Amino acid sequence: MLIAGFPAGAWGTNCYLVAPAAGEECVIIDPGHQATEGVADTVRKHGLKPVAVILSHGHLDHVASVVPVCGAHDVPAWIHPADRYMMSDPEKGLGRSIGTPLMDGITVGEPSDVRVLTDGAALRLAGLDFTVAHAPGHTKGSVTFGLPEAAGGADIPPVLFSGDLLFAGSVGRTDLPGGDHAEMLASLARVCLPLDDSTVVLSGHGPQTTIGRERATNPYLREVAAGLGGGQDAAPRRGM
Repeated sequence: MLIAGFPAGAWGTNCYLVAPAAGEECVIIDPGHQATEGVADTVRKHGLKPVAVILSHGHLDHVASVVPVCGAHDVPAWIHPADRYMMSDPEKGLGRSIGTPLMDGITVGEPSDVRVLTDGAALRLAGLDFTVAHAPGHTKGSVTFGLPEAAGGADIPPVLFSGDLLFAGSVGRTDLPGGDHAEMLASLARVCLPLDDSTVVLSGHGPQTTIGRERATNPYLREVAAGLGGGQDAAPRRGM
């Protein structure tokens, strides 16, 4: 399995291209601010053919390039319906606190083909089987994408594309519109805790980690696992 990722734009949002191997079809995850050139470079470097864009949530730093990327490759975008409005009105998802300068050079709107993600859905894309888990807390429509061990062969562990749910050492912020601390804790418990320790976590920002490492060291995940339900001030939160 090929996973090629790069941090894009002003917020360093991780964009991933996932394929069974070089020279095959691929899925693009979270083409955010200024990701268009990075996507094109990665496609050329590995000889890939994009077939879909899938979005972990609707914040601008994750969807700002979805229109040009989908248009360049004539592919659909998948997003949870609770976050779809942010594609056309990104400032609404940010509480309209950042203002007009954020919009410079960004194409606002939906691509021509938008499809709906649902909890528990199995997406067969580019020869890979992604499992979708609804994980509200950062936004109402946040989701994660899982790839089982078999997707990459016996020697490759399972992978979780966690969006802004779980980071190395932290979790997504919950102070923007649609954010909810209790929902974040519930999503961590339901989506992350059951996963095997070997699961590789590729998040929306920052370095990769594993479920085992986060179970042992992440203050939010540790408190959820202990059933304490706290952790608001345990560590700085991340994401837009």
